[in-house]
Amino acid sequence: MGIEHISCAPTRQSSNGCAQVGLMPMITPPLSFDCKELYNADIKQTNFISRIFHILQGLRPGADLTSFQLPPHFNLPKSQLQCYAEMVYCCGQNLLEQCADGATPMERFLAVVRWHISTCRPAPFGKAPYNPILGETHHVTAGDLNVLIEQVSHHPPISALHATNQKKKIELSNWNRPVPKFIGTSVEVTIEGRNYLTLAEYGETYVMTPPKLNFRFLPPQVSEWTGDTTVTCVQTGLQATVTYKSRSLLSRGSNRVTGKVCKIDSSEILYSLNGSWDQTVTLEEKMTGKKSVLYDAKAALSNLKAPVIKNPQAVSPMESVEVWRKVTDGVWNQDWDMARKAKTTVEETQRDLRKQRATDGKAWKPKYFSKTSQDEWEWQLKGHPVPEGPIVLESK
Repeated sequence: MGIEHISCAPTRQSSNGCAQVGLMPMITPPLSFDCKELYNADIKQTNFISRIFHILQGLRPGADLTSFQLPPHFNLPKSQLQCYAEMVYCCGQNLLEQCADGATPMERFLAVVRWHISTCRPAPFGKAPYNPILGETHHVTAGDLNVLIEQVSHHPPISALHATNQKKKIELSNWNRPVPKFIGTSVEVTIEGRNYLTLAEYGETYVMTPPKLNFRFLPPQVSEWTGDTTVTCVQTGLQATVTYKSRSLLSRGSNRVTGKVCKIDSSEILYSLNGSWDQTVTLEEKMTGKKSVLYDAKAALSNLKAPVIKNPQAVSPMESVEVWRKVTDGVWNQDWDMARKAKTTVEETQRDLRKQRATDGKAWKPKYFSKTSQDEWEWQLKGHPVPEGPIVLESK
């Protein structure tokens, strides 16, 4: 992969900031507008779509692709855990912190809606991150924000994340279960799960649902976010619906977003939303007709940098960048034989561990999260913040 922009460069740094090529795990750039062409380079190959259909041949429409293993050619050089966590710790405007800065409940609510939209990142077409192994983690510090995500289940695949910012008194918890299905001419990924954002200073908790991700193989060939999502805060009595529009041959554009902010008890519309999640989303106050820019994607999702390893000794063997380091080296350098062998080694090791646990009669348990009676996942260390991580996103 060529490096066309400084923010699209991978990192291999140690605590003294010196490059340790070949010794330190590579951390590839976050998904952003700067690196969109970098990660989408393969689609320009004339046989790319035919290769996709070749590996999907024999599947019936509606087939669940959860356990489907992609060859390295179709992998992003990073784990799904990294993709989830980047949505939290990689943002050009620190929109998560701004959620706690609003002087009124409405200002805070709109800030949460803005951050919610920012979690939709440009997904490379026809590419998927690695399926995390059981117990895999990704632990990063970005300023005052500490983020830890763990793969708490493999069948089905479920990831749980917890993040804290003690200075701003912010706590974020979520769990995600991607359910990819082959629809015939596309792959649709429904993401089951919830985001819980708590602003302790105000006693407010915001509950958010994610959109779907579609990969369409027939013209127009696109990856797009679709469906209805919600942001709800019982304490403020406010709810937002944000709808991601699917692109069609007759549509005027792509990545369209519409929405509204209402009172929960009366469904009275207070604001309407309109725009594109990859450009700008405009807010219109219904009572006055006043318009303003709620979200600017270019400002939020440009010039994003990869974090660096600051404390190599504290990096867990289960850390994403360590688990997949040889696969990532192979994918990034397009050494497909190396990537294939390394990926096979990871998968075979996991199969052996599952067999050993079955033989020993031992059930595996997550290290940082536990399952609730509502079939959700929560941080085990209640009342304790996430500690600083060995991987750090340095300030600009």
